[in-house]
Amino acid sequence: MKTSEIPERLSSLRQFMEEKQLDAFIIPSTDAHVSEYPPKHWESRKWISGFTGSAGTAVVTKEQAGIWTDSRYFLQAADELADTGFELFKMGQAGTPDMTEWIITHVGQGGTVGIDGLVYAASDALTLQNELQSKKIKLETTFDPFSEIQSDRTEIPKNKIFILSDDIAGETVKSKIARINSELKKVDADGIIIATLDAVAWTFNLRGNDVDYNPVAVAYGYVSDNEAILFIDREKLDDETINAYTEQGITLRDYPDIFDYVTHLPENSSVCITGSKINYKLRQTIPPSCRVVDIPSPIDLMKSVKNETELNGFRNAMIKDGAALVKFYMWLEQAVPAGKVNEVTVAEKLIEYRSQQELFVGESFGTIAGYGPNGAVIHYHAVPETCLQVEPEGLLLIDSGGQYKDGTTDITRTVAVGELTKQMKTDYTRVLKGHIALATAIFPEGTRGSQLDILARKALWDNGLTYWHGTGHGIGHFLNVHEGPQNIRLEENSTKLQPGMVTSNEPGLYRASQYGIRIENLIVTREFQKTKEFGTFYNFETITLCPIDTKPISKKLLSKKEIKWLNNYHKMVYRKLKNHLNKEEKAWLKYKTKPI
Repeated sequence: MKTSEIPERLSSLRQFMEEKQLDAFIIPSTDAHVSEYPPKHWESRKWISGFTGSAGTAVVTKEQAGIWTDSRYFLQAADELADTGFELFKMGQAGTPDMTEWIITHVGQGGTVGIDGLVYAASDALTLQNELQSKKIKLETTFDPFSEIQSDRTEIPKNKIFILSDDIAGETVKSKIARINSELKKVDADGIIIATLDAVAWTFNLRGNDVDYNPVAVAYGYVSDNEAILFIDREKLDDETINAYTEQGITLRDYPDIFDYVTHLPENSSVCITGSKINYKLRQTIPPSCRVVDIPSPIDLMKSVKNETELNGFRNAMIKDGAALVKFYMWLEQAVPAGKVNEVTVAEKLIEYRSQQELFVGESFGTIAGYGPNGAVIHYHAVPETCLQVEPEGLLLIDSGGQYKDGTTDITRTVAVGELTKQMKTDYTRVLKGHIALATAIFPEGTRGSQLDILARKALWDNGLTYWHGTGHGIGHFLNVHEGPQNIRLEENSTKLQPGMVTSNEPGLYRASQYGIRIENLIVTREFQKTKEFGTFYNFETITLCPIDTKPISKKLLSKKEIKWLNNYHKMVYRKLKNHLNKEEKAWLKYKTKPI
């Protein structure tokens, strides 16, 4: 995208706003399913601003324009928004105005703000509406300017879907629907509207490729005791899929029919939704006579607790991913001194080695390969025009992952590609200490991720250091690499960690314009012990299989317990990967996993 195109696009939007008598227009980063990563059809915020990060909201007024985003994207957004007419607002930073307050200031009493209710989360829209109304500002929710001003807008995807076999999913659709209905009874709900793409995919055991990296398909669902309906474009289904769903008692209806169906829900019935996970337009179609049960999605919680088949699939995927990474890091060691590596090459080589593995489908997100100062850009994305050559000195941060039909991977390693400073080694070791502290945590049943987050940060906080992103996010099973409802971060989240949940463990440290460090493995919550006196305790099983670089470690900063964990982890990595490697690869891994 050329930065020079943005002012012209802004002008087109402002003309639209003038015609519709709007004083401001808000463009979120989501789609009709409140997705973190939308299909290209709904990448409106990216198109209007040039900012490509996954999180952020654009606001355009008659005279000004701004992007609100979080700390993961401060450096990236500052770079991408230069000379576009958009101002960067750093969320969470002192002095940054609240977005709604900023809008109120610039619009003033009697003004009108517009949104497209189809791509705005219902809970956010209602909060916005209340705040604006208190200042006598009107909210219009029916406008989609991009259907008019974006001439190159792509269609909603019509790619074919496929159904996961039971030996991969570990549970039939019929069984999942029965469990969902059981949960609905607990909250006295007659049915549930399933709006998010990952929840639809999980419920109906379907997978697709409508969104980059996430194997989902554009669709809605509705489940009740009476029927289970999949609302999906018929072009996405072949005869085999139609027959399979028909045999399981699933009703198939066209994608747009969800609005008509919800409009005609039985009078005085009760429907379960999650206000933050359903678009405002669909929420508003629920008849006033219906009782709305707005709660955290029971499907999301069910989806987050993986069954044994899914967990075994994850473990199999980790072996394949680990074997691919051995090949990759062997190549990297030879290629960097030869001057054959840049940040884009790193991403290409990872795909090459992963694609040689059985059941590989694609990347689970765009590889983040940041050398030197680019490693400090938390969600950095290298492009050929500006990517750095990887020189044989300093640190290289690589965050990558694969989608395999039996599991999803997400791993970050920061590796020494040459000489390191004392500060680099100290920083690296403190991040490693945080990683180990979380990996070895033992905690009582009922513990939330926010209660464990300090473990990953303490070695940094003790030295006046920190990082601003979360420490852990949930991982889908051959699904979205970011999924809830659990996480491990400073912010409070009421979801309790449960056995079977797969979460990332990824503390980091970033020195702007110098380097970044992050060490990430995936961990599974499991039962540790039960006692009559103190109840049930949990701990984590680390399932990612890849050496952690020992060159940047300052051993004197590690305790004996930490050294023991690292040596045991490396012992496990070698044991589980050795039979999947050739003689040369096995020898390389043996060396990389030797005790420190």
